[in-house]
Amino acid sequence: METLTVDLGDRSYPIFIGGGLLERAELPEPYLGDGRIVVVSNETVAPLYLERVTALFGASFGAAIILPDGEKHKTLDNINRIYDRLLELKCDRKTTLVALGGGVIGDMAGFAAATYQRGIGYIQLPTSLLAQVDSSVGGKTGVNHPRGKNMIGAFYQPRCVLIDTTVLSTLPQREVKAGLAEVLKYGLIDDAEFFAWLAAQSESLLALDPDQLGHAISICCQSKAAIVAKDEKEAGVRALLNLGHTFGHAIETAAGYGNWLHGETVAMGMVMAADLSLRKDWIGASTAAEIRTVLEENYGMPVIPPADIRVEDYLDLMASDKKAERGRIRFILLRAIGQAVLEGNVEPELLEQTLTAGDQLCRNP
Repeated sequence: METLTVDLGDRSYPIFIGGGLLERAELPEPYLGDGRIVVVSNETVAPLYLERVTALFGASFGAAIILPDGEKHKTLDNINRIYDRLLELKCDRKTTLVALGGGVIGDMAGFAAATYQRGIGYIQLPTSLLAQVDSSVGGKTGVNHPRGKNMIGAFYQPRCVLIDTTVLSTLPQREVKAGLAEVLKYGLIDDAEFFAWLAAQSESLLALDPDQLGHAISICCQSKAAIVAKDEKEAGVRALLNLGHTFGHAIETAAGYGNWLHGETVAMGMVMAADLSLRKDWIGASTAAEIRTVLEENYGMPVIPPADIRVEDYLDLMASDKKAERGRIRFILLRAIGQAVLEGNVEPELLEQTLTAGDQLCRNP
């Protein structure tokens, strides 16, 4: 087992990473407080792991709230379902919520914890690769709105994050690839050596080799923890973690939540960001092609966005992106593999070329 720390002063918390951690009751015990434990999960994950988690918390376990599975259910209506159940149970401020699931459950349970009785404690037990390497760490919580992904939410840190890598064995391959898109993102942002390692290790990572996967998860969590400690509320460097997300969130929203997995649209978005960087002459054609090749061929990820999304739709949705400032769309682009930058000065004609490039993304324009 490895233990990392998100250093936020008196709100610091540990990230535990290893196999079989859902049997290690001593790990979350110091972070439970002296109230009841209420687990929030979904209809897919609960049958697999709720019994084990109930045993993990022993006499402290109070109840479980089981929500429908999927991005389309990440709504205020389902937040209200959590509130309703907490009120029925007469839960007080000593109650601790436990998020047992992927990113959707983690975001919703965290937002419910941030807002129920003005804030109660919560713990993350992420069960998807995407949640383990990204969304469970850093305290971003919230729900989607029909006009934008994650537009309603709060920064609210968990008490601890317990990452049991053995639960990934039940993930469908499509979910594994979606999580690996976020892993590759960390290499593109600030670690070219890690990206090269990932390019070489695609076969073992797709096969969920425990040693290689554990190493990748650790590197991602170390990077995320360091960035969050510097910039908790995304006023600066933390925005770089959104590489591919400005494009990807627009695709998710325009296509309808749940039609594409979040990691799939991030893969598309990273290729679009590389294409736009190429058009700005910030990276060379060989670098852009390498990025697309690693995602598309090494990892089998979708990289071409849906053809039926209009340029006007992209521009409208991206104008509502949380990084937009005074009506100007800001993008995370690349100066090199491992060197991401936040850029608000993008020529409209270059952006339109990227938005309409289709299968020619990252080909020499």
